[in-house]
Amino acid sequence: MLVDSHCHLDRLDLAAFGNQFENLIEATRQSGVGHILCVSIDLESYPSMLKLVEDYPDISVSVGVHPNDRDRQEPSPEQLVELAQHRKNVAIGETGLDYFRSEGDLDWQRERFRQHIRAAKLAHKPLIIHTRAAKADTIQIMQEEGAEQAGGVMHCFTEDWAMAKQALDLGFYISLSGIITFNSAADLREVAKKIPADRLLIETDAPYLAPIPHRGKPNLPIYVNHVADRIAELRDISRDSLEAQTAENFFRLFSCANQTAS
Repeated sequence: MLVDSHCHLDRLDLAAFGNQFENLIEATRQSGVGHILCVSIDLESYPSMLKLVEDYPDISVSVGVHPNDRDRQEPSPEQLVELAQHRKNVAIGETGLDYFRSEGDLDWQRERFRQHIRAAKLAHKPLIIHTRAAKADTIQIMQEEGAEQAGGVMHCFTEDWAMAKQALDLGFYISLSGIITFNSAADLREVAKKIPADRLLIETDAPYLAPIPHRGKPNLPIYVNHVADRIAELRDISRDSLEAQTAENFFRLFSCANQTAS
């Protein structure tokens, strides 16, 4: 079974599927994807996202506020914990730091990250962490706030092995996206070879970052197949082995994902 461990189903263009969400999900299932984690990026759209996937046992959700957009409702740890009690919710996030797309005084971003870590510890659910151009501060805040007590994943990882090792040492998983297929991702491909087998996840981050041969077009959960192909090739293992290992890793980390249908 393939698992897309991070995508944004509520933001996909459904035109190619007759504007029917059910058609998208059926096509995704037919491609071999057995489970999807639909990740929240703001509280304003969280209710509609939850409603969209409510009746699909093979879709789980997270709750959180992305680090880039300052003009969003700022959640308290208590609010995040309350929202995370829904039966389909398996994680807190995405959260983290992004200094690439945000400028100026970013204390608000760092404080938002801290609040999410505190919520994850209170809710006893793992974190989904986004980090870009903020390696040192991301790890420092994770260490200061005891993020290892919650655990989680560094999603759509694009940084170097030194940072990956620091995250792994804190008990985190590393998730790789379609970026691994880009010609410019030589350094990341070296990281992909080194990640311990039991800490590796795969994702699409759809509708963003479509892999080759779909680069430049809207991404889809179906395309996690391309991510799996490339990583299996890099690690010199079979596709079946990669699928089995990454699915096992996903359900170990997001342990309540097996219960989303109940």
